Amino acid sequence: MARFLGGRSRLHDVTRLLVDVALGRIKADLVIKNGVLVNVNSGEVLEGVDVAVKGDRIALIGEADHCIGPDTMVYDAGGKYLAPGFLDAHVHVESSMVTLTEFARAVLPRGTTTVFIDPHEIANVLGLEGVKLMLQEAENLPLKVFITVPSCVPANPMFETAGAYLGPKEVEEALSWDGVIALGEMMNYPGVLAGDAEVHAKIAAALRAGKLVEGHDAGLLGRELAAYSAAGITSSHELTTKRDAIERIRLGMYAYMREGSAWLDVAETVKAITEAGLDSRHACLVTDDREPESLVKQGHMDYVVRRAIEEGVDPVTAIQMATLNPAEHYEVAREIGSIAPARFADILVIGNLSRVRVEAVFADGKLVAKDGRMLIDLPRPSYPERATRSVRLKRRLEPRDFEIRAPIEEGEVEVRVIEAIEGNVLTRHVIDHLEVKDGIVLPDPDRWIYELAVAERHRGTGNIGLGFVKGFGFRVGAIATTVAHDSHNMIILGCSREDMALAANKLAELGGGIITVKDGEILSAVELPIAGLMSTEPVEVVAEKLEKMYETWRRLGCEWVSPFMTISLLALDVLPELRLTDKGLIDTVNFRIISLFT
Repeated sequence: MARFLGGRSRLHDVTRLLVDVALGRIKADLVIKNGVLVNVNSGEVLEGVDVAVKGDRIALIGEADHCIGPDTMVYDAGGKYLAPGFLDAHVHVESSMVTLTEFARAVLPRGTTTVFIDPHEIANVLGLEGVKLMLQEAENLPLKVFITVPSCVPANPMFETAGAYLGPKEVEEALSWDGVIALGEMMNYPGVLAGDAEVHAKIAAALRAGKLVEGHDAGLLGRELAAYSAAGITSSHELTTKRDAIERIRLGMYAYMREGSAWLDVAETVKAITEAGLDSRHACLVTDDREPESLVKQGHMDYVVRRAIEEGVDPVTAIQMATLNPAEHYEVAREIGSIAPARFADILVIGNLSRVRVEAVFADGKLVAKDGRMLIDLPRPSYPERATRSVRLKRRLEPRDFEIRAPIEEGEVEVRVIEAIEGNVLTRHVIDHLEVKDGIVLPDPDRWIYELAVAERHRGTGNIGLGFVKGFGFRVGAIATTVAHDSHNMIILGCSREDMALAANKLAELGGGIITVKDGEILSAVELPIAGLMSTEPVEVVAEKLEKMYETWRRLGCEWVSPFMTISLLALDVLPELRLTDKGLIDTVNFRIISLFT
């Protein structure tokens, strides 16, 4: 395990030192006095507890006066709660739209000291180079970063064009790297169930390496879920109902209960604990995707823990679900996940347990944040030119590229439309009637039906998939984004072909991001030049730009919670029921390309 923690101390090198400190023969570097310990190992809350730390490890919990010397830093907790640093068991840092360093700066003051990241967003653009960039950036951060190797790059090669390909050979190579702890979410659950050779080769490579296999399945239950689990898959974060959580826990899987910016699943999934009375030790709280504004205004894992408590979960249990449970799942509980001897000294001082008000954060025995602010500077990351010039359209797009030709010249036609659902990763496959004029099918903004395009932006193929999407409620000329899970081609949504072309071309000039256009005017832009996914600016600046974007969208009529997350999934061809990629309209229930017209 120690090899995953970079330069942090290896336990076998410091055991005698920790013994000496615990017995008072050597003095501690840090003693936290007068705490109320949230003991996630025993499920107790213990008053009057001190914690003694040597280097980056805990030597003792209990009475620690004998560990204090002239050079010991003494922090008086003043009767406040001491809890382990929070762990996010499943997160895509790229969804925060900032670098890993800026992400760390945002989440450490909120109490998150460890993250298990799946960098499959940047991997879909840059391949293994993108994963290495994340690993390299993590090396000098006080935030502990474990990587799960992206398992589905691309998510579905038959139906989309990605910027990279990770086959079994590439996956096996990455599984050997320091810092890699598991095979990332296996989204290709149809391939798992169908016995796809490549899918099972990746799973086999992880199991041979002694690594876990993380899951991603949309709505599997009964025998299909059992079969998915039988492949060696240990977890799932795509559960949205009480039944989803119950079935996974009963199968020995870890149920990841998600509260992101748009996918608000905790209220339903924790009912497996609060109503069905299941043991909570196989339940973990996760964020999956969290936007900058959510990080700045609401928080990170502190917010998710608070949401679980608000839904009736006991505070100690909720903290277990964000500390010890994920640590045990990833088989790193001897190192992190609790305040106990020999563990890394990742300790939170919490003023109010039920409101999860984090007042101070220790990481590796160092006070790194207090009262919501970082106390240390983080090194500024740099990215190579290939990472910042990733938008490669074949040519400038023109309004005629967005014309959808109908089988008739005038009248109405029946078309298949993607119906987006607020706050839900799923879509509906609906049939609607649209007007045809001069042989071209028109969108219908009065019924919130927009034209949708997905333009390939990695290899310059010129592929453009065309269709229609329903929902959102705004009257917009065009919105374009290079954040388009999972292959991250360019999504363009709109009611004006001229505005759609303008948005796409301007976005390519910026190197990626999100842009809003109406009547030939650019109303908002969020620049994301790193792989077309992340900004080089501070998280507060990105949050401010996104808030301006959302204000623009609200002014144009959209009242949805985090509508951008929903837009960014319109090309994700592994989620039901209907999606659009650069290769066309995809029936993701029956996994086939279908015609736009019925």
